[in-house]
Amino acid sequence: MGLASLVERAVGGALPVQLEVYDGSRAGPPDAPARVVIHRPEAFSRLLTRPGELGLARAYVAGDVDLEGDLFALLESLDDLELRVDLRALPPIVRALGPGALRPLPPPPEEARLSGRVHSKSRDRRAVIHHYDVSNEFYRLVLGPTLTYSCAVFGSPEDSLEVAQTNKYDLICRKLGLQAGQRLLDVGCGWGGMLLHAAGRYGVSGVGVTLSREQEELATKRVAEAGLAERIDIRLQDYRDVTDGPFDAISSIGMFEHVGRSRMEAYMRRLHDLLRPEGRLLNHAISRPGYTQPDTTRGRAVALGRRVLTAAGSRLTSRIDSDFMQRYVFPDGELHEVGVVVSMLNETGFEVRHVENLREHYPLTLRRWVANLEAHWDEAVELVGAGRARVWRLYMAASAVNFERGNIEIHQVLAVRPEGGRSGMPLRPSF
Repeated sequence: MGLASLVERAVGGALPVQLEVYDGSRAGPPDAPARVVIHRPEAFSRLLTRPGELGLARAYVAGDVDLEGDLFALLESLDDLELRVDLRALPPIVRALGPGALRPLPPPPEEARLSGRVHSKSRDRRAVIHHYDVSNEFYRLVLGPTLTYSCAVFGSPEDSLEVAQTNKYDLICRKLGLQAGQRLLDVGCGWGGMLLHAAGRYGVSGVGVTLSREQEELATKRVAEAGLAERIDIRLQDYRDVTDGPFDAISSIGMFEHVGRSRMEAYMRRLHDLLRPEGRLLNHAISRPGYTQPDTTRGRAVALGRRVLTAAGSRLTSRIDSDFMQRYVFPDGELHEVGVVVSMLNETGFEVRHVENLREHYPLTLRRWVANLEAHWDEAVELVGAGRARVWRLYMAASAVNFERGNIEIHQVLAVRPEGGRSGMPLRPSF
């Protein structure tokens, strides 16, 4: 019996996707929209020694496994798969693989290996470098000309990515009530997109801080090319080290995920101190839904970035911050439930004035990024290597599926620093 049939038997049969193995065997529906192709025995070693999403992710990043066809359909199928591994079916697989089948393999070099105190300044810098100091040209291929690495806002699903990213920046500017002559701090400024939009269209001056040297260098160049160098200051700086407040407004777009629960209060107090009375803060961040009671009656398939099948094989554990994301994508990243964020803002002296969930907009954004990456695959591999390109393809596609299914969300939370009961907000703001 071929390895594909042995695998199908081990997981209870009825595979939703086609499985092809290097021994020439196949299983699953031949007309499936996607295929899992196992190229080498090392794939089985990784899966047997580290069951679950991490073993699969390591095999894919290392090139031992390919995910072909419609990647989104494949991930949706795996998410729906009822996985009941029959332990009695594993010994035939091990025997077929021969000696060394259970020998642990070193992880791919793309896996992060951080040390030091979590969310210390030095470790946060290394975490940011792991993700962002990859290649500016690689990010340009994926993100498009706006170089904006956060959820866009679509007027309709047919909007281009560039139009939707401009919509997002404009929405934030309106929520912040930006006016000419005001001073804006953009925390985690990336390649400068928010400041370029705010300065160019709303006449503000601003400071942008990032821990990525590559982002700082390119953002500074973009600011100079736009003729805004006298009004925009891009810094390689931790937000904790910003001392030249007060600012009229603060934007934090796609940075809060790196802060961590242990630093959340200090983060908010720091931004509160940097904001003038009646100034506004816009916190734009991925979040997780509230806790739900896990289904302990059966094991389920792994959805990368959400669920992990435990070693016992019978208990479902909710893992928004998954092993794959922690080790390959956002080391030390944490997602928070929006109610916790709102409560903490209120407790640290802010007054929350508006909350908006943009969940449906992020899969539209992510699918366009995946399309950009796949359309420029050879160039992307040349820039960052096959392993890292595979990481980005998998994490963006899996994230899109998780947003579509409501497993993760994204919120914009608008808050003000009130002064003597005055918020500075209009009675009925229109954003």
